[in-house]
Amino acid sequence: MSLLELKTVSKRFGGLMAVDNMSFAVEKGEILGLIGPNGAGKTTIFNLINGYFPPTAGAIFLNGERIDGSKPHVVCRRGLARTFQVVKPLARLTVLENVMASAFCRTDKREQAHAMALDATAFTEMDAWRDRPAGSLPLGMRKRLEMARALATRPELLLLDENFAGLNPAEVEKTIEIVKKIHGSGITILIIEHNMRVIMAISHRLLCINYGEKIAEGTPREVADNQQVIDAYLGVASA
Repeated sequence: MSLLELKTVSKRFGGLMAVDNMSFAVEKGEILGLIGPNGAGKTTIFNLINGYFPPTAGAIFLNGERIDGSKPHVVCRRGLARTFQVVKPLARLTVLENVMASAFCRTDKREQAHAMALDATAFTEMDAWRDRPAGSLPLGMRKRLEMARALATRPELLLLDENFAGLNPAEVEKTIEIVKKIHGSGITILIIEHNMRVIMAISHRLLCINYGEKIAEGTPREVADNQQVIDAYLGVASA
C-alpha cells in the first residue's frame, strides 16, 4: 500500500481546469520531486492533498484512508504536514513560539509543545534564532522556520513547496543537508522545486506536470531526458 495516492483527481476553478485527471502515488520512505512550469498546477496539487481545496473529482488516500474533503488540521493530525511557497510566519512571535503553535496540533499541553518546538528548532539548526521575532528573519531562515513548524507536527509525510527559492548557494547547500536529514529520520517527502540541480540530486523519482496533466514520471534521468519534459519545461541546452 502506498503512503499517499491520488486517483483521477481533478480541480476546476470556474472555466479553468487547474488539475486534470491526476493519478500518482508516493511510496513510504521515498523522496518524490514534482516539477513543471509556473502555473502547471503543482501548488494546487499540494492544496488538494492537505485539504485546503476539495477536489472537483477523484479521491486522495493517506495510508489507505480517504482524506479528500477533510479539513487541513484533520489531515495534519493524520500525519501529513506541508510548507508554503510564500512564507508567512507569525511575525510578532519568536521563532520558538511559531514552532510551538504548530506543535499544538499534537498536544494541548504547553510543556510538551515547548519540548517539541525545541526538538524541531534543534533539528533544523535554528537554536541561535529561537528567541528572535520571526518577522526579523532573513529569507533563508524564514524558509527553515517553515520546515521546523512542519516538523513540530510530527509528520509521516512532508510536502515541501519551493523551499530553495531565493536562497544563496550556501543556503541551498545547508537546506539540501537538512532535507536529507529529515528523510534520514524516516519522513517521506514530496517536494516541489524549480532548481533542477537540487531536485535531481535529492529525488528518487520525478513527476512532471504541465497544464494540470502528468506528462512524465520515472527516475530523475528518465524524466530529464523525456522529450515532452524538455519541450514543456527544461528547454534545449545551447550548443
